Amino acid sequence: MTAPSIPFWVVIPAAGVGSRMGADRPKQYLKLAGKTLLEHTLDCFLGHPGLRGLVVSVAAGDPWWPTLECALSPSIHLATGGSERCDSVLNALMTLSELGAGASDWVLVHDAARPNLAATDLERLLGELAEDEVGGLLAVPAKDTLKRADATGRVSDTLDRTVIWHAFTPQMFRLGPLQRALADALVAGVAVTDEASAMEWAGHAPRLIEGRSDNIKITRPEDLAWLRRGSQTDA
Repeated sequence: MTAPSIPFWVVIPAAGVGSRMGADRPKQYLKLAGKTLLEHTLDCFLGHPGLRGLVVSVAAGDPWWPTLECALSPSIHLATGGSERCDSVLNALMTLSELGAGASDWVLVHDAARPNLAATDLERLLGELAEDEVGGLLAVPAKDTLKRADATGRVSDTLDRTVIWHAFTPQMFRLGPLQRALADALVAGVAVTDEASAMEWAGHAPRLIEGRSDNIKITRPEDLAWLRRGSQTDA
């Protein structure tokens, strides 16, 4: 018998412009197999029995979000996105609190342009971290040889790849500690590129949960082309 899923909330920061894509719109609104990347991302969570609610942080005046069918979903709530990821996540966490989320509730933060999250990875993350004191994130061990560059673009040394992981999302933490870590880092002027780095700065040690390497974040045109080829093959 499958164990019942733990309850959780989801935050999707979707206020970025995705300038490296060179597209006429933010990358989360580009199409893949007839739907936007953001819609595919949301589908990874909508309908899950443990989902208590989902908050999407969008830019003020975003003209694309209202055109999506999922914008009418009662499970989805909006927050105003900020200039940085941490601002968008903090605004979404405030919205979760207004929706009734407690400080000890689990929150999963997932990239808007990471639409290929496997259901098995989501279940592994939820199951492995259900009783964890800190929380953690999906990640993939480094496979390639990694080089550190100096200021001139030359190799300064080779890193030990056996201790290097690529950080993915979702990243799963309790609402209260995550909110404090992000807010304190923002006040201190600390640059945090994901939620785990904020928790690390606050003195916590997030747990790494190995996931699939095809849970890619769409950053450049070739990333989207790769996913499109995969969807055509599946069809």
